[in-house]
Parts: sequence; C-alpha cells; structure tokens
Amino acid sequence: MPRRLHKTQVVSLLAVACLGAGGGAVAYATLSDGNTVVKQVTVRQSEPIASSSAPLSVNQIYRRAYRGVVEITVTTPAAASPFGGGSGSSKAQGSGWVYDSSGHIVTNDHVVDGASSISVLFWNGKTYSATVVGTDKSTDLAVIKVNAPSAELHPLSVGDSAALQVGDGVVAIGSPFGLEETVTSGIVSALHRAIEAPNNFTINDSIQTDAAINHGNSGGPLLNSQGKVVGVNAQIRSDSGGNEGVGFAIPSNTVRLIATQLISTGKAVHAYLGVSIDSTASTAKIAEVKPATPAAQAGLKAGDVVTAVDGASIASGDDLTRAIDSHKPGDTISLKYRRGGSEHSVDLKLATRPS
Repeated sequence: MPRRLHKTQVVSLLAVACLGAGGGAVAYATLSDGNTVVKQVTVRQSEPIASSSAPLSVNQIYRRAYRGVVEITVTTPAAASPFGGGSGSSKAQGSGWVYDSSGHIVTNDHVVDGASSISVLFWNGKTYSATVVGTDKSTDLAVIKVNAPSAELHPLSVGDSAALQVGDGVVAIGSPFGLEETVTSGIVSALHRAIEAPNNFTINDSIQTDAAINHGNSGGPLLNSQGKVVGVNAQIRSDSGGNEGVGFAIPSNTVRLIATQLISTGKAVHAYLGVSIDSTASTAKIAEVKPATPAAQAGLKAGDVVTAVDGASIASGDDLTRAIDSHKPGDTISLKYRRGGSEHSVDLKLATRPS
C-alpha cells in the first residue's frame, strides 16, 4: 500500500532476482526498503506537436529493434551470514539495449549494482561477458560493454523524448520474468513525472506508460511509433508486485546525456545546490539547507522560497530541480528568493552532486 497519499505512490524497480547460485527460486527485487515514490507533476505548457510521419505497426517496430535488445544476467556475491558462510552467490536478471557499434549497452544502475560478473544474451542465443563502463545512481542508468563481433551489434536509434505527447503509441521490449524478446505495447499515459532514483535524488520528466512492463524489463527500451528509443523502462506502480498498467521510463534525452558522459569518463556529474524542498508546499520552499554547500555558503535558510533562477520564474520544487539540472558543476547562477516579506537575490557557484 502507498506510504504517502496525494502526491506519492509506491513503485518498485524491475530487476528479477534469482536467489541462490543454482536453487532455481525466483524473487522480485525492489528498493532496499521495498518502496520508492513517484510525484504528480503539473504540466503548465502544451506539448510539442508530434511527428507527422506515419506510425509503424507493433510488428514493424519489433522487427526493427529486437536484435538490439539484450537480456542481462548479473552475479553478485551473497551477503555474509551472521551465522557464518556467505561464500555463495546470487543472480539477477534485467534487460538492456545496444547503444553503439563499439559494444556499449545501456541498462539500469539497479540491474548491475554490486555485480561480480555480467553475462549478456543476444537475440540469436549467443552470450558474451560484459564489464561495467560507468553507472549513475542519480538517474538509475548504467553503461556496460561487450567485446562482441560487429555483426552481433545492432545499435538502436535514440529519439527525442521531448517530442512525445500523451496518447502516443509506445512499445516495450525486454525480458520480463526472464522471458527474453518479449514485446508489449501501449500509449504514453502521462509526461513529466518525477520519480525517485536509488540514491533518493529526483529523475525528472519521466514517461508514464500503460505498456505492460514487469520485473525483468528493467533497462529495456521504450520505443516510439518510429521504432526509436524514447525511454529506458525502470519502475512500475504496483500493489501486487506485477504489472498494473502504470510503468515509468527514464526519458531518452536524459539517457543520451548520461550515456555520453559514462562512455567518455566512466562517471556522470550533476550540478548541486544543496537544499531539500518542502514536499507539502506548492512553491519551491526550502525545508533544509545542507551544510558546506553552495546554498549554505550563499546564506540560504530553511523557509526561504526560491522564486527565480537566472531570471526564469520558479513556481515549484520541480521547477527548481530542472533549473539546477540544466547546469553543470562550477556554473554560476543568479538566484532570487523570498524570506518573510522581503525579496533577495544572490549569485552562487554550483558544486558537484554527492553520490
């Protein structure tokens, strides 16, 4: 059941955990506390007009994309038992997709987290070992790499998630419950959802869909009607633990940005202000200022309401998050805020978000 009402709903991550090195028992992995949250976000502006290109059928999309979708099996060391032992291992399954002809594969961070070994199964039954190139818990994204022949690599085209409209058709391909090359279809149910990453930061502009996605779909692609990747399937809203028609995908524009950084440097960096926002407020009201952060050094205090960044109006906490995310660490921003009945402004230099 949901832990909070109104703005939050319980959702779970979608990797499948196979307990024991060879026992065959299957459980379904969630966050460490069993829950995360998704926030309702008000859309204040109309969406862009969708492409006028004729949509492909589900079969056409599948035939264009299926060779670029993979099943990922991760082996992790078993947790040590307080009664001794703990020398075994456990396995988990998820999905991924080929990002480029160099063998880079995109998936979720929570799919490969803690992996001691990674195996990638391709559409033709061939399996290759993979190594982690980089992960980013703040967006729940990861890039791994296989040394597979170029003939085995079929990179998927990445589309523009900002061009999506509510009601657009979408297709998910992945390995729910270990059933590789499974295709499901639906529509974009909502846009601009804010979901919570494994490290409790917010993933903005996530895509909500009613396409059936289940445990094991984590890391697989969500494709638009032209067969291009517009999201990475990551979470579902579920009271039962299975698909209930409310899934969430990380938008492709975020994926492209993060994957480029991970491939280039092995890590992704995010700008950091150092505040938490009052979730009960309709404004960007600061609930806490973290010590030794740009916000603290600039003199911001709990109770202040941020009203603008670089001249752009800030109406909510999500607006503030987007404004900070649009910058890089080291950027200087001009921030306006209200304290009591007075308006203030300050220039500050953004730091790098801690992991």
